[in-house]
Amino acid sequence: MKSIEQLVDSSGIILTRNALESGISKHDLYSFLKQNSFEKAAQGIYVSPAAWADDLYVLSLRCPKGVISHDEALYHYGLIDREPSQRTMTVYTGYSTSRLVKDGVKLFTVKKELLNLGKIIVPTSFGHEIPMYDIDRTICDLIRNRNWFEIQDYQTALQSYTRNQNKDLYKLMKYAKAFHVDAKVREYMEVML
Repeated sequence: MKSIEQLVDSSGIILTRNALESGISKHDLYSFLKQNSFEKAAQGIYVSPAAWADDLYVLSLRCPKGVISHDEALYHYGLIDREPSQRTMTVYTGYSTSRLVKDGVKLFTVKKELLNLGKIIVPTSFGHEIPMYDIDRTICDLIRNRNWFEIQDYQTALQSYTRNQNKDLYKLMKYAKAFHVDAKVREYMEVML
């Protein structure tokens, strides 16, 4: 059996479920958390006071079925230069989101079968691995949800994408067809390229 100290990951995070699965009682866990001044980051997720909180990593732990998307992905890929004021994530339609919405997370929903389309694993600035959509799916989402974005961010992201060496127009069109926005994506790309 692992000790509670061994369950704290390298970033100073401990998960209640990991402790319980390791045979540690809730009482012992909560005593440890209190004695060591751990802060509750979210339901079942506690962070050491000595750790820098990695918000995107915590969000991915809170919502393991979700994928970091939209504003967050645009910023990650350098397609916009302004850090998002709200965390953004995509989940499948019907997924319980009330706690996330209450905590100010901006959520988008898609059909369950489209949730993993374009999903990759990327490192955060803290070195944690999180699920995020690739650059092409991110542009597809941008065009699909253009009313959610400020016009300046929208135009900047599209221009940055067309200059990006990692773009894959074949994948972009494949995603656009899956979301029934291929005519709109083609129109934008013809103007921009």
